Amino acid sequence: MTGWELAVICAAGAVAGAINAVVGSGSLITFPTLVAIGIDPVIANVSNTIGLVPGSFTAAYGYRTELQGQRERLLRLGLASATGALIGGILLLFLDPDVFEVVVVALIAVACVLVVVQPRLNRWLAERREHAHPHGGAALWAGVLAAGIYGGYFGAAQGVLLIGLLGSFLDDHLQRVNAAKNVLALVVNAVAAVLFVMVADVDWPAVAAVAAGAMAGGFLGAKLGRRIPAPVLRGVIVCVGVVAIIVLVYG
Repeated sequence: MTGWELAVICAAGAVAGAINAVVGSGSLITFPTLVAIGIDPVIANVSNTIGLVPGSFTAAYGYRTELQGQRERLLRLGLASATGALIGGILLLFLDPDVFEVVVVALIAVACVLVVVQPRLNRWLAERREHAHPHGGAALWAGVLAAGIYGGYFGAAQGVLLIGLLGSFLDDHLQRVNAAKNVLALVVNAVAAVLFVMVADVDWPAVAAVAAGAMAGGFLGAKLGRRIPAPVLRGVIVCVGVVAIIVLVYG
């Protein structure tokens, strides 16, 4: 891998880290970048998940004020995220690689749709938040488990899924919901990463480049991301997602 390719991956990691902190869809930046450089899609997905862990940590740390008072909630939901991530990671490793290449195109398309409809989703959540269960209940736990399976298999837009779930079932402000989302995404990425390091093929130079960028991006995204116009973020994510689909289908 050339120095220029590593620089491009690092830059993509920085953008992804910032987007993950604010919205959650950063893998739609880094994953297609790795594929476009020529890394096998499954190895790219594995390396991307590992590389984004430091960025998930800095994003969660950046929202530490909003995390106050959420310890018990996050311990319960974190178990669901960890269990789901393990299941999703195992599916990625043991399903036929050809299945992944087919499924991931559909997942990217779904992720792009989720990003586009997020404003309407947020309005719907705001309308029903006053009736939300204060602790989420079993339905939220099951939903977070499913999101963890999705995230362990392919993490793009898991943040959007988590915000939708948490906002639907919790009686809390959106910024605290986003803070909880960052912690749960960190759990998913970390558990999947441990599994992948133990048993999967990893492109370590790509991991290092993604991690370096994601750490900076996650921290800055938590601090400054609210100033970035949401339509701009959504537009960039959808464009990258479309490029990823084209690369995977016709590349």
